Amino acid sequence: MGKKHILIVDDDVNMLKLLRMFLADDYEVTIVDSGKKAIEFVLKHSPDLILLDYMMPLFDGPHVLEIIKKREESRNIPVLFLTSVTEREKIIQCLALKPQGYLIKPISREELIQRVEEALKEKRR
Repeated sequence: MGKKHILIVDDDVNMLKLLRMFLADDYEVTIVDSGKKAIEFVLKHSPDLILLDYMMPLFDGPHVLEIIKKREESRNIPVLFLTSVTEREKIIQCLALKPQGYLIKPISREELIQRVEEALKEKRR
């Protein structure tokens, strides 16, 4: 069986590079720098998990998640928010969309891998 495929969505190129470095040994990783590109990617491919930033221009993370959840083909893809947004109201709004998790930046490699593994195990149930 091949590696699980993770889509990382963040408008910060340095964060994309860091997250890819954290995950590339264990997973197939695709990085995109906008919500629009994330939606386009998910329409053509079906990643096993999506790491999604909250604050992005045009299509922010919650908007991307709403679109993914509306589509039959993508609604069961686990989504973990990985963001520096810590405002209670925004977190509550985001959690109402039922992502698999909400992680706060900065995050250690160990914690990220642990949370990704947990989300992938939940998906298999």
